[in-house]
Amino acid sequence: MIHITLNNGLTMPQLGFGVWKVPDEEATPAVEKALETGYRSIDTAKVYGNEVGVGKAIAKRNIPREELFITTKVWNADHGYENTLKAFDASLERLGLDYVDLYLIHWPMPKFDQYVETYRALEKLYADGRVKAIGVCNFDIEHLERILKECDVVPVINQVEYHPYLQQKELKEFCDQHQIKLEAYSPLMNGRDILHDELIKELAEQYGKTPAQIILRWHLQSGVIVIPKSVTPSRIEENINVFDFELNESDMGKIAELDKNLRINNKPSEFHNK
Repeated sequence: MIHITLNNGLTMPQLGFGVWKVPDEEATPAVEKALETGYRSIDTAKVYGNEVGVGKAIAKRNIPREELFITTKVWNADHGYENTLKAFDASLERLGLDYVDLYLIHWPMPKFDQYVETYRALEKLYADGRVKAIGVCNFDIEHLERILKECDVVPVINQVEYHPYLQQKELKEFCDQHQIKLEAYSPLMNGRDILHDELIKELAEQYGKTPAQIILRWHLQSGVIVIPKSVTPSRIEENINVFDFELNESDMGKIAELDKNLRINNKPSEFHNK
C-alpha cells in the first residue's frame, strides 16, 4: 500500500474502499472482505445509510484502530453550524467509534450558501480532536476559494468524480497549488464506458492486468487518492492488486489524452438536493 501525507501531516492509504450505494446489511460483509484483503481506508457517508454496517465490520475484524482510516460525510440536509455538530455525533454513534479520521462536507449546495458555516463546524470538531482531518467533496474552484478566504483550516482533501474521461485538470492544478489532495470517486465510471475503452483494453493486455487495474494504477501514478467500490469479493481483491506493476510514461500520456470532460454524476454548482 502507498500512503499519502496530507497537508496537516496525517497519512492515509492512497487506495481506499468506498461503500456508496451499498445497502447497510451488505456493507458489513463487503467491508469485512475489504479489511481482510488489506484495505485500511474505508469511505462512507450519512446519506449512504450504511454507517452502522461499516461500524459492525470494523468491530468484527478487530484491527487496531490506529491502523484504520475512516471517512464519513455531513449530508446536505444537515448544513449549518449546530446541525453539522449534531450530525457528526449521530454518525459517530452509528459507526460505533470514538473519532473519525476524516470528515467531509458532501456537497457545497451554493444555492443555500451554508457551506462556509458548515465548514466552521468541521473546524471546531478538528480543534476538539474529534476528527483527525477535515475536507470537502464536490467543491469547484469558486467554493474552495471561499473556504480558503473565510476559514482557518485548509481542507486536506477535495473528493470529486475523477476518471480518465473526466480529468478535471484545472481543478487538480488549483488543489495542488493549495496542498489539497484530490480524491477520486467513481474512478471506474461505475463500471461504464471507460472499462470498455479500446486503449484501456490494449494496455490491460499489454501489462497482463484487467482494465480496472490499469485505470486504478493510472489514478495512483497521477497522485490522486482513489476509492473504488465493489461488493463482489473477487473484484475487491482485484482492485487492490495494483502495486506490483507500473505504467510507463508513454502509456500515462496516452491515458491523459482520453479526457472528454464526461461527467456521470451531478454538477457541484447545480446539485441542491436535501
